[in-house]
Amino acid sequence: MRERQAARERRRAREFEAFVGGAGGRLLRTAVLLTGENDSGAGPHEAAERLLTAALADTYARWDRLRGADPYEHARQELAARFARSARRYRRTHGTLERLAPRERLVLVLRLHEGIAEEQVAACLGLPTERVRVLCTRAVAVLRSRRTPPVVP
Repeated sequence: MRERQAARERRRAREFEAFVGGAGGRLLRTAVLLTGENDSGAGPHEAAERLLTAALADTYARWDRLRGADPYEHARQELAARFARSARRYRRTHGTLERLAPRERLVLVLRLHEGIAEEQVAACLGLPTERVRVLCTRAVAVLRSRRTPPVVP
């Protein structure tokens, strides 16, 4: 019996390791965008890594119950939920998304970076669909207003 359980744990660990190997980079990029840490792609991303580690720990803890479900979807939802619960930590960020409020940043990343439909984002965040649409529109307008006009020679 112990051998069977040990074999199941090894299989579970291998499956999870393969999942993280395939999806970890994209999830980290999402976490970096959410936390606003140096979103140029260079440098340390301590807050994003902490956020991602917590989301992946939850995903691993629920791995056996995720059979048939998309583990990426679960990890992304957990990442978004953890960010939403602790968004006050990320108010002072640097980079492209610095002028966005945490909720606007969350909606923008889920909608545009992750490509999730408004209805799904609304369900994930417990918001009306119209509110998600307004937050995304406002966030895009803020980012567009920061653009500098091209220099014409």
